[in-house]
Amino acid sequence: MKIDNLDIRRAVDSDAAEAADVWLRSYTAALPDVRRAHTDDEVRAWFRHVVVPGQETWVATLEGAVVALLVLDDEELDQLYVDPPWRGHGIGDRLVDLAKQRRADGLTLWTFQVNAPARRFYERHGFVAAEHTDGSRNEEREPDVRYVWRPGA
Repeated sequence: MKIDNLDIRRAVDSDAAEAADVWLRSYTAALPDVRRAHTDDEVRAWFRHVVVPGQETWVATLEGAVVALLVLDDEELDQLYVDPPWRGHGIGDRLVDLAKQRRADGLTLWTFQVNAPARRFYERHGFVAAEHTDGSRNEEREPDVRYVWRPGA
């Protein structure tokens, strides 16, 4: 079921707390067995001081409430999180489409190998696994996979 009254816009400072809460709920639901490298308060501070003011951050809102977020950092799709109750409504699809429009030359992203739903989602959107690691380069020490999307590929 696609949501018609969804508003997707650049995040502003006042969105940081809600965006962080969406990130926290989504991460917890999607990755219950993956150790988080930072506390809730550290994640909230990161959104407030780094993500929203310093990166290309987009939020999807319904009736003014943040239900999803997208963060782009150069050619990397750095963050894409949809609040668990809103998964399966096409919000993630719309955010990936936005990312592809904003980075028409191509995108890369990382996700954990254990996150099978995310991997299926990105593969459905034309991303191809390009590298698998043992997790030694990420803070969670969790094996991950780098995906690449190139237009026309």
